Amino acid sequence: MSLLLPIVVGICVGIIVGLLGAGGGILSVPILVYLLGQSPHNAAAGSLLIVGATSLIALIGRRKEVHWKQGAVFGALSITGSFIGSFLNSLVSPNLLMYLFSSLLVVVAGLMFRKAAKEKNAAGGKPRTMSPYTDANAQVCNKNTRGNANSQRPNSRLHHWITIIVAAVLIGVLTGFFGVGGGFAVVPALTLIMHFDMKEASATSLLVMVIASLAGLAARMGTAIQIDYLSVLPFAFASMIGGPIGASLTRKTKSTTLTFLFALLLLIVAVYTLSATLLGA
Repeated sequence: MSLLLPIVVGICVGIIVGLLGAGGGILSVPILVYLLGQSPHNAAAGSLLIVGATSLIALIGRRKEVHWKQGAVFGALSITGSFIGSFLNSLVSPNLLMYLFSSLLVVVAGLMFRKAAKEKNAAGGKPRTMSPYTDANAQVCNKNTRGNANSQRPNSRLHHWITIIVAAVLIGVLTGFFGVGGGFAVVPALTLIMHFDMKEASATSLLVMVIASLAGLAARMGTAIQIDYLSVLPFAFASMIGGPIGASLTRKTKSTTLTFLFALLLLIVAVYTLSATLLGA
């Protein structure tokens, strides 16, 4: 296979990730399956490598914004979920995996459409050039809840930790099963549960995604699943190049526009994935 195609699509995915702060795994799985001809199971494994490597590079650049201790704890808790998700991945058929992946795309697209609407309402229709993760409503919620974090009663502290454990394990399952980084779920979890501001949450989520991706890859060792390194590695390196390009474009584009377009893209990919799976079944 020519290296040109993985490089081109990798740069495009990297630009999208740089623009939106998420979406690498969501897009890389269908690309690996339908453009690069990999099986769904192998694509999920390859996507973990792409997500992990891209997140690691981005993490180095944003290390000053990371809550290392809390992120490591959240990531460690997600490891169990990653192994569970990887095990479940091996039990389902390729077609069922893609049907479920299409459903995930629709859900995430719906969340992104909702996010775009909230951003537009919060901004009062005024242009915003910040990252889509700087949602005004979430920041307000952050300010209100951050002060309560230090005054939690024993019961609420227990509930708080149970919530953290459940969220981390579920995100790990999502990562291990689908081969996605889960950034679209990690950032809100860190914001609402651990009371990080949006910049800290998006940076710390990179650490969580690196840990969860490594766990998902480790769970697949010794299985029949194989990673096509000749296409996955160029894809990953190209994605790392595209990331900074996308990040630089965020200053020139309205946040609501980016979020809406990404949601629309996910919906199109979901329809294509579902149609291709039905036709190939």
